[in-house]
This record gives sequence, structure tokens and C-alpha cells, in this order.
Amino acid sequence: MPSLLSLPKQPLPLALLATLRQPKFPAKKRASHLAPWVLICLGQLLLSPNALADNESPSTNTNASSTTLSAYLEGYYLHDFNQSNARSRPSFAYSHNAVETAKVNLGFLKLNHQTDSTRLNLALSAGSYMRSNYAAEPQTLQHLLEANVGLKLGHNLWLDAGVMPSHIGFESAIGLDNWTLTRSMLADNSPYFETGVKLSYTSDDGKWLASGLLLNGWQKINPKDGNTNPALGYQLSYKPNANTTLNSSAYLGEEQATDGKRTRYFHNFYGQFQLSDRWHAIIGLDTGAEQATAHAKHHHVWYSPVALLQYRYSDRVSVSARAEYYQDANQVIVKTNGANGFKTWAYSANLDYKVSQYFTVRTELRGFDSQDAIFPDNNGYSSQSVMATTAAIWHY
Repeated sequence: MPSLLSLPKQPLPLALLATLRQPKFPAKKRASHLAPWVLICLGQLLLSPNALADNESPSTNTNASSTTLSAYLEGYYLHDFNQSNARSRPSFAYSHNAVETAKVNLGFLKLNHQTDSTRLNLALSAGSYMRSNYAAEPQTLQHLLEANVGLKLGHNLWLDAGVMPSHIGFESAIGLDNWTLTRSMLADNSPYFETGVKLSYTSDDGKWLASGLLLNGWQKINPKDGNTNPALGYQLSYKPNANTTLNSSAYLGEEQATDGKRTRYFHNFYGQFQLSDRWHAIIGLDTGAEQATAHAKHHHVWYSPVALLQYRYSDRVSVSARAEYYQDANQVIVKTNGANGFKTWAYSANLDYKVSQYFTVRTELRGFDSQDAIFPDNNGYSSQSVMATTAAIWHY
């Protein structure tokens, strides 16, 4: 992505880190609040020009650095063929969820600073995605898409801390990074972002990536009272060749409920394949389990498989198709109050046209078929829903 701004090789101001709300600790220290302090310490190292000079004099330190500022804006319009009076999609949709009105899904400005041994990312954002996914955060943090710093500890070994994109899944909040206009049900109902500390290692040949994480919880920046124990995560990615990526990511943490804390286990697997110069495919599977009640041995299980196929007609035009299913019979993640919980199929077809290097237009037709009547229509509720979405994306 081209740079809007190229700055001199000088330390960035500490005001960049001041955008993070200072944590208030109780008398007893809590492990889940380690991330802000690690972030500040790493930031001090990153902003000190000679902190990682390996005892070299300034005249011999050749640590290269770069600073870039990028921008992204995605607007969309979604038409619901059910013709209901609802102005938002059901509660399981956390992206592109406004109906019959033009909206901005995601717009942000991002600053990236990188040297051979340090890195920093800060992105401030707005849009319907931010309102849906950051609703539980304090108002001062509801526009913080990304804020993290990293320190290179050794050969191919990095320590990052702060608010980061999730280590789970093949989809992200940035629409242009995905094959489809809207996000899959499994992406909308697993973390888009996370806050904590990540230790990651990449093999010399680039085939292996391994990460371990200490997190504030399930898509949380600010842990709620009574749920302050840290969560754990890992990511293991393997690329046996240039055409194949296999990924396993997991999460283990506690979720606060009315009867106490319940342990949650979650795993995501996906494989991404380049079948030919033009044909590409992704298969994925999310599985999760959470204690039925606090301290119970019995667990409620949910799962979601997904498959995508993409055909790249040219550098400008591509089409994609997606099929997916989500089952959460006990409504651990998706609350519908239906008699059968949440058991829903979805299908979509997508057309992308790259108008220029900086501008892309997308359109998508998507249908849902649920076991219960959960979709608003002009007669009340229906078990089916069909919607068409058009998006325009500008990035620089």
C-alpha cells in the first residue's frame, strides 16, 4: 500500500501511546492488566533511538526505519428482500448490519512505524463495525481499531503488546482483505480484535509461524469487573508450499455469567489453497465449548463449517461463492430465543471490480435459512432471509 507520509528517522512522540487509557489497579495486582504496562515499556524502547543498538555507537548503528500513514473507507447499502421495518440485521451480524440506508462500515487512519527491531501500529476508526463490536468498551476506547508496539527479542522472535487483530480465523474487519463483501457467521461470532501480549516466531524459510498469547479476554480491551483472569491463546500456521496454508488457532478463557465464571474453549482451523492461477479455495471450521453452569463438568458445544471458492477472471475482476452453517443449540454465542437455538445455513455470491489502484466496487447476494423464524419480515418473522449488498471501498 503506498505511503501518504514519509517521516524523518526521529523518535515518535510519546503522545501516540497516551491515546490508551491508563489502567486503574486495585491493591491486588491482576495478571490480565499486564498488557498496558508491557505496551508502555515496549513503547519506551521503540521510541528511544539507541535503546536496541546492541552497544554500537551511533555512527555504526544502521537500523533502518520507515513510517507510513494509510487510509481506508468502506461505504455500503444493504437491501433486505423480506421488506420488514427493521433497520438492522439480526443480533448475530456485527459487520454490514444496517438495512435500507447508506452507511460507512469501516473508515480509519493508520500510522505504522517500523525498524529492524521495533514496530508500532496505531489506527483510529469509525463506522457501523466499530459501533457493533466496541459497544461494551468505555467511550474513550470505542474508536481504537489498533494500538500495539512490538520488540524483536531475537532471530525471527517478536514480542507484541496492545490492541491487535485477532489471531483467530482467515477473515478480518478490513473488507478488502476478504474474498466476500460481508463476513461469514463464524467470523462475526468470534473475536475480530484482542488485547494482550503475543510472542511469535517465524521459521527462516517462512513455512512455520507459531504464537502464544496472554489476553484480556474474548474480544475485550477493558476487562469487566469480576472477569479479570487472563485468557490464553495460540496460533500455529504451516505453509508446505506457495499454494497452501494450514492454520490452527485456539482460545481458553473464562466468561462471566449470572451464576459465576464459565470456562470457554475455542478452536479455529482453516486451509487456504491456490488451485490454479485463477481458482482459489478456503475451508474452515470453528468449534467451541463452554461450561453449562459455573463449575459444571457438562459443556455446551457450538460449531460452524464454511467453504469459499474464488475465481479471478483478471487483475480487476473476481467472483466468489460461499456456503456455511452455524449451530449453537444452547445459544452460548448467538441469542435468538428460538425453540431450536441457532441452527442456520447461509449462501452467498460475490462480484468484485477493481476500478483503480485505490477504488473497488463490490456486490453480493446472500441468503439465510434457519430452523426457527428469526428474521423480521412484513408478516412478523420468517425462517428465511435474502439480502443484496453493494459496497464501495477507497484505500490509500
